[in-house]
This record gives sequence, structure tokens and C-alpha cells, in this order.
Amino acid sequence: MSQSVGRALAILPLLAEGPAGLEPVATALGVHKSTALRLLRTLHEHGMVYRQQDGRYRLGARLFTLAAQAAEGLDVREIAHPHLVRLNEACGHTVHLAVREDDTVLYIDKVESRYPVRMYSRIGKPVPVTVAAVAKLLLADLPEPERRSLAERLDYPAYTPRSITGPAQLLVELAQVREQGWATDFGGHEESINCVAAPIRGADGRTVAACSLSAPSVVIDADGLRELLPLLRAAADSISNDYSGRIPA
Repeated sequence: MSQSVGRALAILPLLAEGPAGLEPVATALGVHKSTALRLLRTLHEHGMVYRQQDGRYRLGARLFTLAAQAAEGLDVREIAHPHLVRLNEACGHTVHLAVREDDTVLYIDKVESRYPVRMYSRIGKPVPVTVAAVAKLLLADLPEPERRSLAERLDYPAYTPRSITGPAQLLVELAQVREQGWATDFGGHEESINCVAAPIRGADGRTVAACSLSAPSVVIDADGLRELLPLLRAAADSISNDYSGRIPA
């Protein structure tokens, strides 16, 4: 990257903190004011920054337009799929990708297990929202009032003796999921199926999707699946980085 381009790009996160005048920009960049002015004028010409009446600069409308267009064009399924395939190749178990639509959580991608005994599911199928690990992650990220409102209006089918039975129990579970950053379903929907899930986050840190590993207990027990959490979370973090455009730490 050329030095000028690098300096120009460095101005944008600086102005994201608030409007700034020429001298603070030059100081932050470690350049002469004439150099900072040239860079600001170039960014201004392209609508990336805007010069206010008081002489300070702020981020321009063109930058927000481009960001909105980019966000609308993002397809989390397309971005996630290669990572899901690699995760499946590494562990062999069924991998799902899920998103929330209003009160429903749907599988939007799946990579099938290589084992002959496997979990039944299909793309486009709603998941059992009160027990599924991916659903817990997506609901846990909601603001508390919305979380409580949703918990109150959901139905609570008794799929198995381990199913969540009502709003109070669900809210306790969601609070724990929110704190630990991952979720499980160990026999809550089907007694013989275990699942662990991790969040996929956008640039704002909010959960936009969830990915999971699922397997019958005859293939791997709950403790064995829990041991795969680091592998799952690393895959989810990689998807998050690709989706949000973050540079990995």
C-alpha cells in the first residue's frame, strides 16, 4: 500500500470518533499540516469526508452510502460455506448455519456428517427455537426487553425430559449463553442428539447467524462434542472476520 493511501485511510477511523480540525489530523498522522490538508481535500472530493462550517472535518455521506450498499450485498451463507466445509472435514460431524427471522430460527446451510448414523435436518427447516443451540445464541443476543417479550409468547413443547419448560427457565439459559458466548443442546430436542453452537458476529458485534456441530450420542457423547468447541469457535470467528471485514488479531 502506498504511503499516501495508507495515511488517507488512517484519517477515516480518526474522524469516526468525531469531527476534527486540520491540526489534530496532522498530529495524529505525524505529518505536516499541508500534507494532511491535501489528503483531506482528496477525501472531500470523493465524498468520504465533509468540511463543516467551523472548519472541522467529519465523515462524509458517500462513505455511509457505500457501507450500506456493502452490508446489503453481504450473504452470510456464501461467506460461511467454505469455513463450514473445512470444519466438517476436520471433525466429521454435521455442521449447520442458522439465522433468525422474527420468532423463527431457520437452517440456511448444512454440511452432512461423514458417519452413517447422523442427525436428520434440512435446509430451510425451522429449528425448535426453545431448545436448539443455534436458537439460544440468536435469542441471547437480543436486548433484554425483547428477549423477555419473546420468551413470554413462545410455546414450550416437551420434546424430551430435558426440554426447556417455560419462559423463566429459557431466560436463565439465555443469560448463561450470553455470558459464556456459546450454547449447547444435549438431548433437549432429541434425546439421542447432542449439539454445540457458536455465534457469527457482524461489524457491530451483534450476532447475525450461528453455526453448530451436531451428532448422535452413539457417535460422540456430550463431553466429546464439548471438546470440539475450540474448533467450532475458531471457525465461527473466521466467518465473523470475513463477514465483517475485520482483520484477525
